[in-house]
Amino acid sequence: MVQLQHVAPQDIEAESFRIITAELGETGLDPREFQVIRRIIHATGDFAFAENIRFHPQAIDAGLSAIRAGKNILVDVNMAVAGVSSRLLASFGGKVICRMNEPETAALAKERGSTRAEASMLRALTDQVGIVAVGNAPTALLAVMDLIEAGKWQPDLVIGVPVGFVNAAESKELLAEQEYPFITALGRKGGTPVAVAAVNALLKLAMQD
Repeated sequence: MVQLQHVAPQDIEAESFRIITAELGETGLDPREFQVIRRIIHATGDFAFAENIRFHPQAIDAGLSAIRAGKNILVDVNMAVAGVSSRLLASFGGKVICRMNEPETAALAKERGSTRAEASMLRALTDQVGIVAVGNAPTALLAVMDLIEAGKWQPDLVIGVPVGFVNAAESKELLAEQEYPFITALGRKGGTPVAVAAVNALLKLAMQD
């Protein structure tokens, strides 16, 4: 017979984190990086992320600096807008931006013969973006890297965790080779919940510090 845990609603997240921490055991991870990974596991139920998440050495500091400076967070899909804690971000002066479904994005994509995801990144160049978080579209992540390489954009942190089978793993492997701050997940796994969890972990860290 299944035995259910009786946990007060306000204690569910804390108990989930306790279970994740206990099951992971000693990781040797940087404490702040551990908080990001723990929240990703909490969002996905997948402990494999403890092995395949990669951080640039300055990723956490860069993300926290961007948040505290009141910069905006750009995401690739509207589902991410709903998931990121806009309340916490607003307390620092920033907002979550997604240009995927705007008519101007569709028009630019048609004009360029590109995906809307790629066009949405191009349209955000003047949006005071500190963190770019891509969880769905490899083309969006590739566009971000191309713009940075061309010297046209300089976000503080790129969170690139697109999920899928076509260029998802390859785009993240490219990101992991870059010299600017990034957080990524190697292989096919990823997704909007992973991107959102990473952003929310950074927001929580910004509040703690």
